[in-house]
Amino acid sequence: MIRKALWLEYFTVGYNILEGLVSILAGLATGSIALVGFGSDSFIESFSGGIMIWRLRKSGGREEKKAETRAIRAIAVSFFLLAAYVIFEAVKKLYCQEIPQPSVWGIGIACFSIAIMIPIFIWKRRIGRQKNIKSLLIDAKQGLACMCLSATMLIGVGLNYLCNWWWADPVAAIIIAGFLTKEGCEALKEPQ
Repeated sequence: MIRKALWLEYFTVGYNILEGLVSILAGLATGSIALVGFGSDSFIESFSGGIMIWRLRKSGGREEKKAETRAIRAIAVSFFLLAAYVIFEAVKKLYCQEIPQPSVWGIGIACFSIAIMIPIFIWKRRIGRQKNIKSLLIDAKQGLACMCLSATMLIGVGLNYLCNWWWADPVAAIIIAGFLTKEGCEALKEPQ
């Protein structure tokens, strides 16, 4: 099971790096903060995945409990960092009324991400429960966060694309930031 969890983390890190690059480039090209925030989250998820690779390699060792505690805290911090960035950019976009261009790329990226992250979330959660690895369960929430980010981004970018509601993109980004903050707080409340 640990090998399967490691494989999932390697896949997640690789996928998120690619997703992040494509999302940020598309977001910068269209002026979409939700898309840039989503792409940035992909790198945060890669960071979280890297932490989990380190943590899973400590399985069965004498420092496993200490590694578990550090992994949980580091993943929680990653949620807060991303939330702060997304809120800053979204408020700036709303205040300055920066209008993003409609983005077919954003819609495609969001749909593809939802399709990829659903099975990853399920598998990580299943292994985390079977092996009682709390950090893997929290990391699975990163995948859940990615699905929520994808759905929220799809709504924001879609409303801009279909209805020309420029404000939907930064509002979607603020909703995303609230979800990220909630997940970070829940991770820190995990008993050590």
